[in-house]
Amino acid sequence: MELTAITIGLALVEYAIFTMLCGRERARRGVLAPATSGDPTFERYFRVQQNSVEQLILFVPAMFLFGHYVSAPIGAGLGLVFILGRALFALGYYRDPPKRAAGFGLSLLSNLVLLLGGLIGAVIAYF
Repeated sequence: MELTAITIGLALVEYAIFTMLCGRERARRGVLAPATSGDPTFERYFRVQQNSVEQLILFVPAMFLFGHYVSAPIGAGLGLVFILGRALFALGYYRDPPKRAAGFGLSLLSNLVLLLGGLIGAVIAYF
């Protein structure tokens, strides 16, 4: 389970970086809280942060399920694909929003494999 925990920790560090970058852009662009719109550059950073937390809600429990019921090393590999996908998503979104698609696809695909694999593994373990 250590590989699972390490991978989740890395994903959370990545999210913390996205959060800090978003805060930096809020200050740079003069977008005062609680506003979340008004400057297109800030809005891209904000969307990266928000979309990433939405994906983490699925990622964290799916990682635990897959790591426990299927394979921690394979789960960690899939988790690294998720982290890479989130990084590509962010870079694409920051530069030009339509360029986020490849990163989104990688993170979504890895999340689906983790979730379905973990759920199937749990069902098999039950019976």
